[in-house]
Amino acid sequence: MNEAETRADHIDPALKAAGWGVVEGSRILREKQCEITPGRLLGGGKRAKPEIADYVLVYRNTKLATIEAKAWDKSYTEGVGQTKSYATKLAVRFAYATNGQKIYGIDMATGMEGDLARYPSPDELWAQTFAEADLANAVWRDRFAAIPFEDQGGTWQGRYYQDIAIARVLESIAAGRDRILLTLATGTGKTFIAFQLAWKLFQSRWNLKDWQAGTAPTRRPRVLFLADRNTLADQAYNAFSAFENTSPGSLLRIAPDEIRRTGRVPKNGNVFFTIFQTFMSGPGETPYFGEYPPDFFDFIVVDECHRGGANDEGNWRAILDYFAPAVQLGLTATPKRTLNANTYAYFGDPVYVYSLKEGINDGFLTPFKVKQIATTIDDYTYTPDDAVIAGEVVAGKRYVESDFNRIIVIPEREAYRVKLLMGMINQREKTIVFCATQAHALLVRDLINQNKTSTDPMYCVRVTADDGARGD
Repeated sequence: MNEAETRADHIDPALKAAGWGVVEGSRILREKQCEITPGRLLGGGKRAKPEIADYVLVYRNTKLATIEAKAWDKSYTEGVGQTKSYATKLAVRFAYATNGQKIYGIDMATGMEGDLARYPSPDELWAQTFAEADLANAVWRDRFAAIPFEDQGGTWQGRYYQDIAIARVLESIAAGRDRILLTLATGTGKTFIAFQLAWKLFQSRWNLKDWQAGTAPTRRPRVLFLADRNTLADQAYNAFSAFENTSPGSLLRIAPDEIRRTGRVPKNGNVFFTIFQTFMSGPGETPYFGEYPPDFFDFIVVDECHRGGANDEGNWRAILDYFAPAVQLGLTATPKRTLNANTYAYFGDPVYVYSLKEGINDGFLTPFKVKQIATTIDDYTYTPDDAVIAGEVVAGKRYVESDFNRIIVIPEREAYRVKLLMGMINQREKTIVFCATQAHALLVRDLINQNKTSTDPMYCVRVTADDGARGD
Protein backbone atom coordinates (compact mmCIF):
# COMPACT_ATOMS: atom_id res chain seq x y z
CA MET A 1 0.00 0.00 0.00
CA ASN A 2 1.62 3.26 -1.11
CA GLU A 3 1.50 6.55 0.79
CA ALA A 4 -1.52 7.95 -1.07
CA GLU A 5 -3.51 4.79 -0.39
CA THR A 6 -2.40 4.78 3.25
CA ARG A 7 -3.66 8.32 3.66
CA ALA A 8 -7.00 7.69 1.97
CA ASP A 9 -7.74 4.32 3.59
CA HIS A 10 -6.32 4.78 7.10
CA ILE A 11 -5.05 8.24 8.07
CA ASP A 12 -7.99 10.28 6.76
CA PRO A 13 -10.59 8.05 8.45
CA ALA A 14 -8.63 8.18 11.73
CA LEU A 15 -8.61 11.97 11.65
CA LYS A 16 -12.31 12.07 10.84
CA ALA A 17 -13.02 9.70 13.74
CA ALA A 18 -11.23 12.18 16.03
CA GLY A 19 -13.50 14.97 14.80
CA TRP A 20 -11.17 16.74 12.39
CA GLY A 21 -13.18 18.23 9.56
CA VAL A 22 -16.32 17.25 11.46
CA VAL A 23 -16.27 19.49 14.53
CA GLU A 24 -17.27 23.03 13.59
CA GLY A 25 -14.23 25.25 13.14
CA SER A 26 -11.84 22.35 12.51
CA ARG A 27 -10.04 21.84 9.21
CA ILE A 28 -7.46 19.49 7.73
CA LEU A 29 -5.04 21.10 5.31
CA ARG A 30 -3.49 18.68 2.86
CA GLU A 31 -0.49 18.74 0.52
CA LYS A 32 -0.54 21.95 -1.58
CA GLN A 33 -2.57 23.68 1.15
CA CYS A 34 0.30 22.82 3.48
CA GLU A 35 3.06 24.56 1.53
CA ILE A 36 5.13 26.38 4.13
CA THR A 37 7.82 27.85 1.88
CA PRO A 38 8.12 27.92 -1.94
CA GLY A 39 11.84 27.05 -1.85
CA ARG A 40 14.91 29.24 -2.21
CA LEU A 41 15.32 30.97 -5.56
CA LEU A 42 18.23 29.44 -7.45
CA GLY A 43 18.22 31.58 -10.57
CA GLY A 44 17.12 30.79 -14.09
CA GLY A 45 13.53 30.48 -12.93
CA LYS A 46 14.39 27.52 -10.70
CA ARG A 47 13.78 26.99 -7.00
CA ALA A 48 14.98 24.61 -4.34
CA LYS A 49 12.51 22.03 -3.08
CA PRO A 50 9.57 23.67 -1.26
CA GLU A 51 8.69 22.74 2.31
CA ILE A 52 5.31 21.02 2.28
CA ALA A 53 3.76 19.17 5.21
CA ASP A 54 1.48 16.22 4.54
CA TYR A 55 -1.20 17.51 6.92
CA VAL A 56 -1.72 20.58 9.07
CA LEU A 57 -4.52 20.52 11.66
CA VAL A 58 -6.38 23.81 12.08
CA TYR A 59 -8.94 24.70 14.72
CA ARG A 60 -10.52 28.08 15.46
CA ASN A 61 -8.48 29.61 12.63
CA THR A 62 -5.28 28.50 14.38
CA LYS A 63 -2.71 25.98 13.16
CA LEU A 64 -2.17 23.45 15.94
CA ALA A 65 -0.24 20.46 14.58
CA THR A 66 1.61 18.90 11.65
CA ILE A 67 1.40 15.29 10.50
CA GLU A 68 3.96 13.48 8.34
CA ALA A 69 2.58 10.39 6.61
CA LYS A 70 4.53 7.41 5.30
CA ALA A 71 3.49 4.35 3.30
CA TRP A 72 2.01 1.31 5.06
CA ASP A 73 5.23 -0.71 4.81
CA LYS A 74 7.44 2.09 6.18
CA SER A 75 8.30 2.65 9.83
CA TYR A 76 5.75 4.91 11.50
CA THR A 77 8.57 6.98 13.01
CA GLU A 78 10.32 7.60 9.69
CA GLY A 79 8.71 11.02 9.34
CA VAL A 80 9.58 12.26 12.84
CA GLY A 81 12.40 14.53 11.67
CA GLN A 82 10.27 16.08 8.95
CA THR A 83 7.21 16.69 11.09
CA LYS A 84 9.35 18.27 13.83
CA SER A 85 10.95 20.54 11.26
CA TYR A 86 7.56 21.65 9.92
CA ALA A 87 6.16 22.15 13.41
CA THR A 88 9.15 24.30 14.32
CA LYS A 89 8.70 26.38 11.18
CA LEU A 90 4.99 26.91 11.80
CA ALA A 91 5.52 27.45 15.55
CA VAL A 92 2.91 24.84 16.46
CA ARG A 93 3.19 22.82 19.62
CA PHE A 94 2.35 19.32 18.39
CA ALA A 95 3.71 17.11 15.62
CA TYR A 96 2.78 13.57 14.57
CA ALA A 97 4.31 10.86 12.39
CA THR A 98 2.37 7.84 11.14
CA ASN A 99 2.25 5.00 8.64
CA GLY A 100 -1.49 4.51 9.05
CA GLN A 101 -1.02 1.75 11.61
CA LYS A 102 0.64 3.53 14.53
CA ILE A 103 0.91 7.18 15.58
CA TYR A 104 3.95 8.83 17.11
CA GLY A 105 3.32 12.14 18.85
CA ILE A 106 5.69 14.94 19.87
CA ASP A 107 5.05 17.86 22.22
CA MET A 108 7.44 20.51 20.89
CA ALA A 109 7.10 22.59 24.07
CA THR A 110 7.98 19.95 26.66
CA GLY A 111 9.99 17.53 24.51
CA MET A 112 7.75 14.63 25.52
CA GLU A 113 7.10 12.11 22.75
CA GLY A 114 5.85 8.59 22.27
CA ASP A 115 3.16 6.34 20.82
CA LEU A 116 -0.48 7.43 20.81
CA ALA A 117 -3.57 5.28 20.56
CA ARG A 118 -5.44 7.92 18.53
CA TYR A 119 -5.34 11.51 17.38
CA PRO A 120 -6.64 14.09 19.89
CA SER A 121 -9.92 15.78 19.02
CA PRO A 122 -9.91 19.48 18.03
CA ASP A 123 -11.00 20.55 21.52
CA GLU A 124 -8.46 18.28 23.19
CA LEU A 125 -5.64 19.59 21.03
CA TRP A 126 -6.70 23.18 21.67
CA ALA A 127 -6.68 22.57 25.43
CA GLN A 128 -3.29 20.84 25.27
CA THR A 129 -1.78 23.64 23.18
CA PHE A 130 -2.76 26.32 25.66
CA ALA A 131 -2.56 24.23 28.82
CA GLU A 132 0.00 26.49 30.51
CA ALA A 133 -1.53 29.76 29.29
CA ASP A 134 -2.89 32.32 31.73
CA LEU A 135 -6.62 31.69 32.11
CA ALA A 136 -7.19 35.44 32.35
CA ASN A 137 -6.00 35.73 28.74
CA ALA A 138 -8.10 32.86 27.48
CA VAL A 139 -11.24 34.92 26.88
CA TRP A 140 -9.53 37.29 24.46
CA ARG A 141 -7.46 34.54 22.90
CA ASP A 142 -10.69 32.74 22.07
CA ARG A 143 -12.30 35.95 20.78
CA PHE A 144 -9.35 36.67 18.51
CA ALA A 145 -9.25 33.07 17.28
CA ALA A 146 -12.92 33.21 16.34
CA ILE A 147 -12.15 35.86 13.72
CA PRO A 148 -10.78 34.37 10.48
CA PHE A 149 -8.12 36.22 8.54
CA GLU A 150 -9.54 38.44 5.82
CA ASP A 151 -8.41 36.81 2.56
CA GLN A 152 -10.32 38.93 0.03
CA GLY A 153 -12.13 35.97 -1.47
CA GLY A 154 -9.15 33.65 -1.24
CA THR A 155 -6.81 35.97 -3.18
CA TRP A 156 -4.87 37.27 -0.17
CA GLN A 157 -3.14 34.40 1.60
CA GLY A 158 -0.78 34.96 4.51
CA ARG A 159 2.65 33.41 4.77
CA TYR A 160 3.61 31.24 7.71
CA TYR A 161 5.81 33.87 9.39
CA GLN A 162 3.09 36.51 9.01
CA ASP A 163 0.64 34.21 10.81
CA ILE A 164 3.17 33.75 13.62
CA ALA A 165 3.82 37.50 13.91
CA ILE A 166 0.09 38.20 14.13
CA ALA A 167 -0.40 35.49 16.75
CA ARG A 168 2.50 36.80 18.87
CA VAL A 169 1.12 40.33 18.86
CA LEU A 170 -2.39 39.18 19.77
CA GLU A 171 -0.97 37.03 22.58
CA SER A 172 0.88 40.08 23.86
CA ILE A 173 -2.26 42.22 23.74
CA ALA A 174 -4.28 39.57 25.57
CA ALA A 175 -1.54 39.42 28.20
CA GLY A 176 -1.71 43.18 28.77
CA ARG A 177 1.54 44.27 27.12
CA ASP A 178 1.22 47.86 25.88
CA ARG A 179 4.49 48.24 23.92
CA ILE A 180 5.15 45.61 21.25
CA LEU A 181 7.79 45.32 18.55
CA LEU A 182 8.00 43.27 15.34
CA THR A 183 11.24 43.08 13.36
CA LEU A 184 10.79 41.76 9.82
CA ALA A 185 13.01 42.26 6.78
CA THR A 186 12.06 44.74 4.07
CA GLY A 187 9.67 43.19 1.56
CA THR A 188 8.16 40.61 3.93
CA GLY A 189 4.72 42.23 4.22
CA LYS A 190 4.56 44.25 7.42
CA THR A 191 1.54 46.19 6.12
CA PHE A 192 -0.32 42.90 5.59
CA ILE A 193 0.41 41.99 9.21
CA ALA A 194 -0.80 45.39 10.43
CA PHE A 195 -4.00 45.01 8.42
CA GLN A 196 -4.80 41.54 9.78
CA LEU A 197 -4.16 42.72 13.35
CA ALA A 198 -6.48 45.69 12.90
CA TRP A 199 -9.05 43.37 11.32
CA LYS A 200 -8.97 40.93 14.24
CA LEU A 201 -9.22 43.74 16.81
CA PHE A 202 -12.00 45.47 14.88
CA GLN A 203 -14.12 42.36 14.32
CA SER A 204 -13.67 41.10 17.90
CA ARG A 205 -14.52 44.58 19.27
CA TRP A 206 -11.41 44.64 21.43
CA ASN A 207 -10.88 48.03 23.02
CA LEU A 208 -8.77 49.24 25.93
CA LYS A 209 -11.56 50.35 28.24
CA ASP A 210 -13.50 47.09 28.13
CA TRP A 211 -10.36 44.98 28.18
CA GLN A 212 -9.02 46.76 31.27
CA ALA A 213 -12.41 46.50 32.98
CA GLY A 214 -12.67 42.81 32.14
CA THR A 215 -16.15 43.31 30.68
CA ALA A 216 -17.74 42.20 27.43
CA PRO A 217 -16.73 44.46 24.52
CA THR A 218 -19.15 47.30 23.85
CA ARG A 219 -17.52 49.11 20.92
CA ARG A 220 -15.04 48.65 18.10
CA PRO A 221 -11.51 49.92 18.64
CA ARG A 222 -9.97 53.07 17.22
CA VAL A 223 -6.74 52.20 15.43
CA LEU A 224 -4.09 54.66 14.24
CA PHE A 225 -1.57 53.81 11.51
CA LEU A 226 1.30 56.26 11.92
CA ALA A 227 4.02 56.60 9.28
CA ASP A 228 6.80 59.06 8.49
CA ARG A 229 5.90 59.66 4.83
CA ASN A 230 2.69 60.16 2.90
CA THR A 231 3.50 57.37 0.44
CA LEU A 232 3.59 54.84 3.28
CA ALA A 233 0.38 56.15 4.85
CA ASP A 234 -1.36 56.11 1.46
CA GLN A 235 -0.16 52.58 0.69
CA ALA A 236 -1.49 51.36 4.03
CA TYR A 237 -4.79 53.18 3.54
CA ASN A 238 -5.28 51.42 0.20
CA ALA A 239 -4.22 48.06 1.65
CA PHE A 240 -6.90 48.35 4.35
CA SER A 241 -9.72 48.75 1.80
CA ALA A 242 -11.54 45.64 3.05
CA PHE A 243 -12.73 47.70 6.02
CA GLU A 244 -14.66 49.99 3.67
CA ASN A 245 -16.25 47.02 1.96
CA THR A 246 -17.72 45.74 5.21
CA SER A 247 -17.98 48.94 7.27
CA PRO A 248 -18.24 52.03 5.05
CA GLY A 249 -16.80 55.13 6.69
CA SER A 250 -14.53 53.19 9.03
CA LEU A 251 -11.31 54.35 7.30
CA LEU A 252 -10.12 57.95 7.68
CA ARG A 253 -7.06 59.67 6.23
CA ILE A 254 -5.92 62.52 8.49
CA ALA A 255 -4.56 65.22 6.15
CA PRO A 256 -3.75 68.90 6.80
CA ASP A 257 -5.85 70.25 3.91
CA GLU A 258 -8.92 68.37 5.14
CA ILE A 259 -8.37 69.62 8.70
CA ARG A 260 -8.10 73.19 7.47
CA ARG A 261 -11.22 72.78 5.35
CA THR A 262 -13.36 71.42 8.17
CA GLY A 263 -11.68 73.29 11.01
CA ARG A 264 -11.18 70.17 13.12
CA VAL A 265 -9.44 66.81 13.17
CA PRO A 266 -11.55 63.83 12.03
CA LYS A 267 -12.83 61.58 14.80
CA ASN A 268 -15.80 59.70 13.35
CA GLY A 269 -14.04 56.55 12.23
CA ASN A 270 -12.22 53.45 13.43
CA VAL A 271 -9.01 53.13 11.46
CA PHE A 272 -7.02 56.35 10.98
CA PHE A 273 -3.94 56.99 8.82
CA THR A 274 -1.54 59.89 9.08
CA ILE A 275 2.12 60.88 9.23
CA PHE A 276 4.14 62.27 12.11
CA GLN A 277 4.60 65.60 10.33
CA THR A 278 0.83 66.17 10.05
CA PHE A 279 0.27 65.42 13.71
CA MET A 280 3.13 67.71 14.74
CA SER A 281 1.78 70.62 12.68
CA GLY A 282 -1.16 72.79 13.67
CA PRO A 283 -2.19 76.41 14.33
CA GLY A 284 0.23 78.36 16.50
CA GLU A 285 1.89 76.20 19.11
CA THR A 286 -0.95 73.65 19.19
CA PRO A 287 -0.17 70.40 17.33
CA TYR A 288 -3.07 68.59 15.73
CA PHE A 289 -2.55 65.43 17.76
CA GLY A 290 -3.42 67.41 20.90
CA GLU A 291 -6.98 67.83 19.62
CA TYR A 292 -7.59 64.16 20.37
CA PRO A 293 -7.97 62.99 23.98
CA PRO A 294 -4.88 61.00 25.09
CA ASP A 295 -6.98 57.84 25.37
CA PHE A 296 -8.74 58.30 22.00
CA PHE A 297 -6.82 55.54 20.21
CA ASP A 298 -6.82 51.98 21.49
CA PHE A 299 -4.11 50.61 19.19
CA ILE A 300 -1.36 52.47 17.34
CA VAL A 301 0.81 50.96 14.59
CA VAL A 302 4.09 52.86 14.19
CA ASP A 303 5.47 52.00 10.76
CA GLU A 304 9.26 52.20 10.34
CA CYS A 305 9.34 52.98 14.07
CA HIS A 306 13.12 53.31 14.16
CA ARG A 307 12.83 56.48 12.07
CA GLY A 308 12.42 58.64 15.15
CA GLY A 309 9.09 58.03 16.85
CA ALA A 310 10.71 55.89 19.54
CA ASN A 311 13.88 57.97 19.70
CA ASP A 312 14.37 59.60 23.10
CA GLU A 313 15.61 62.77 21.42
CA GLY A 314 13.21 62.79 18.45
CA ASN A 315 10.56 65.48 18.05
CA TRP A 316 8.03 62.84 17.06
CA ARG A 317 8.36 61.03 20.39
CA ALA A 318 5.93 63.57 21.85
CA ILE A 319 3.12 61.94 19.86
CA LEU A 320 3.75 58.49 21.32
CA ASP A 321 4.14 59.92 24.81
CA TYR A 322 0.85 61.82 24.47
CA PHE A 323 -1.03 58.69 23.41
CA ALA A 324 0.63 56.63 26.15
CA PRO A 325 -2.58 54.79 27.16
CA ALA A 326 -2.79 53.08 23.75
CA VAL A 327 -1.22 49.75 22.93
CA GLN A 328 1.60 50.71 20.56
CA LEU A 329 3.05 48.32 17.99
CA GLY A 330 6.36 49.21 16.35
CA LEU A 331 7.21 47.79 12.93
CA THR A 332 10.84 47.83 11.81
CA ALA A 333 13.07 46.11 9.29
CA THR A 334 16.23 47.04 11.17
CA PRO A 335 17.76 44.61 13.70
CA LYS A 336 18.98 46.05 16.97
CA ARG A 337 22.05 48.21 16.59
CA THR A 338 23.67 51.04 18.51
CA LEU A 339 22.05 53.63 16.25
CA ASN A 340 18.50 52.40 16.98
CA ALA A 341 18.91 51.22 20.57
CA ASN A 342 16.23 53.69 21.69
CA THR A 343 13.65 51.93 19.55
CA TYR A 344 14.27 48.63 21.31
CA ALA A 345 14.43 50.31 24.70
CA TYR A 346 11.04 51.92 24.10
CA PHE A 347 9.16 48.93 22.68
CA GLY A 348 11.14 46.17 24.35
CA ASP A 349 12.53 43.06 22.68
CA PRO A 350 10.62 42.05 19.55
CA VAL A 351 7.95 39.42 20.04
CA TYR A 352 8.93 38.01 16.65
CA VAL A 353 11.87 38.43 14.27
CA TYR A 354 11.97 37.36 10.62
CA SER A 355 15.35 38.13 9.11
CA LEU A 356 16.53 38.86 5.60
CA LYS A 357 18.46 35.58 5.67
CA GLU A 358 15.33 33.61 6.56
CA GLY A 359 13.34 35.34 3.81
CA ILE A 360 15.99 34.42 1.24
CA ASN A 361 16.34 30.81 2.43
CA ASP A 362 12.57 30.35 2.43
CA GLY A 363 12.27 31.72 -1.09
CA PHE A 364 10.14 34.77 -0.28
CA LEU A 365 13.04 37.17 -0.98
CA THR A 366 15.58 37.15 -3.79
CA PRO A 367 19.18 36.19 -2.97
CA PHE A 368 21.75 38.89 -3.50
CA LYS A 369 25.42 39.14 -4.28
CA VAL A 370 27.76 41.81 -2.94
CA LYS A 371 29.74 43.62 -5.63
CA GLN A 372 32.31 46.18 -4.59
CA ILE A 373 32.37 49.39 -6.63
CA ALA A 374 35.68 51.24 -6.41
CA THR A 375 36.04 54.90 -7.35
CA THR A 376 38.89 57.36 -7.30
CA ILE A 377 37.29 59.06 -4.28
CA ASP A 378 36.81 56.29 -1.73
CA ASP A 379 38.55 58.39 0.87
CA TYR A 380 38.86 62.15 0.96
CA THR A 381 40.97 64.82 2.64
CA TYR A 382 39.99 68.45 2.20
CA THR A 383 42.30 70.81 0.35
CA PRO A 384 41.84 74.60 0.14
CA ASP A 385 41.08 74.53 -3.60
CA ASP A 386 37.99 72.32 -3.07
CA ALA A 387 34.62 74.10 -3.17
CA VAL A 388 32.37 73.43 -0.17
CA ILE A 389 28.72 73.85 -1.18
CA ALA A 390 27.29 73.66 2.35
CA GLY A 391 28.43 72.82 5.85
CA GLU A 392 31.94 72.69 7.23
CA VAL A 393 34.81 70.37 6.41
CA VAL A 394 37.50 69.61 8.98
CA ALA A 395 40.86 70.49 7.47
CA GLY A 396 43.31 67.60 7.52
CA LYS A 397 40.65 64.99 8.42
CA ARG A 398 40.61 61.87 6.25
CA TYR A 399 37.03 60.91 5.44
CA VAL A 400 36.53 57.19 4.77
CA GLU A 401 33.72 55.01 3.38
CA SER A 402 31.72 54.99 6.62
CA ASP A 403 31.66 58.81 6.56
CA PHE A 404 30.34 59.21 3.02
CA ASN A 405 26.68 60.23 2.80
CA ARG A 406 26.49 60.50 6.57
CA ILE A 407 29.05 63.19 7.35
CA ILE A 408 30.17 64.19 3.87
CA VAL A 409 28.42 64.07 0.48
CA ILE A 410 30.14 64.30 -2.89
CA PRO A 411 27.31 64.34 -5.47
CA GLU A 412 29.59 63.52 -8.41
CA ARG A 413 30.75 60.37 -6.63
CA GLU A 414 27.16 59.22 -6.11
CA ALA A 415 26.24 60.00 -9.73
CA TYR A 416 29.11 57.82 -10.92
CA ARG A 417 28.16 54.96 -8.60
CA VAL A 418 24.49 55.08 -9.62
CA LYS A 419 25.48 55.02 -13.30
CA LEU A 420 27.53 51.88 -12.67
CA LEU A 421 24.68 50.32 -10.69
CA MET A 422 22.11 50.91 -13.44
CA GLY A 423 24.37 49.14 -15.89
CA MET A 424 24.69 46.12 -13.59
CA ILE A 425 21.03 45.42 -12.81
CA ASN A 426 18.12 44.20 -14.90
CA GLN A 427 15.94 47.28 -14.89
CA ARG A 428 12.85 45.17 -15.64
CA GLU A 429 13.18 43.40 -12.29
CA LYS A 430 12.41 44.77 -8.84
CA THR A 431 15.52 46.03 -7.13
CA ILE A 432 16.15 47.32 -3.61
CA VAL A 433 18.99 49.79 -3.11
CA PHE A 434 20.15 50.33 0.47
CA CYS A 435 21.52 53.79 1.28
CA ALA A 436 23.14 55.43 4.28
CA THR A 437 20.41 57.89 5.33
CA GLN A 438 17.06 59.20 4.18
CA ALA A 439 18.73 62.18 2.48
CA HIS A 440 21.06 59.77 0.68
CA ALA A 441 18.10 57.62 -0.37
CA LEU A 442 16.35 60.64 -1.90
CA LEU A 443 19.52 61.66 -3.75
CA VAL A 444 20.01 58.15 -5.13
CA ARG A 445 16.35 57.95 -6.13
CA ASP A 446 16.68 61.13 -8.20
CA LEU A 447 19.90 59.91 -9.80
CA ILE A 448 18.29 56.56 -10.67
CA ASN A 449 15.36 58.32 -12.32
CA GLN A 450 17.84 60.33 -14.39
CA ASN A 451 19.72 57.20 -15.46
CA LYS A 452 16.94 54.67 -16.03
CA THR A 453 16.48 53.34 -19.53
CA SER A 454 13.54 50.98 -18.98
CA THR A 455 10.10 52.24 -20.01
CA ASP A 456 8.36 49.17 -18.59
CA PRO A 457 5.33 50.33 -16.52
CA MET A 458 6.24 47.67 -13.95
CA TYR A 459 9.71 49.22 -13.54
CA CYS A 460 10.45 49.41 -9.83
CA VAL A 461 13.62 50.25 -7.98
CA ARG A 462 13.04 50.75 -4.26
CA VAL A 463 15.62 52.91 -2.56
CA THR A 464 15.83 52.39 1.17
CA ALA A 465 18.09 53.90 3.79
CA ASP A 466 20.17 51.77 6.11
CA ASP A 467 17.81 52.93 8.85
CA GLY A 468 14.80 51.82 6.79
CA ALA A 469 13.60 55.15 5.38
CA ARG A 470 12.56 54.81 1.77
CA GLY A 471 12.71 57.02 -1.27
CA ASP A 472 10.61 54.90 -3.67
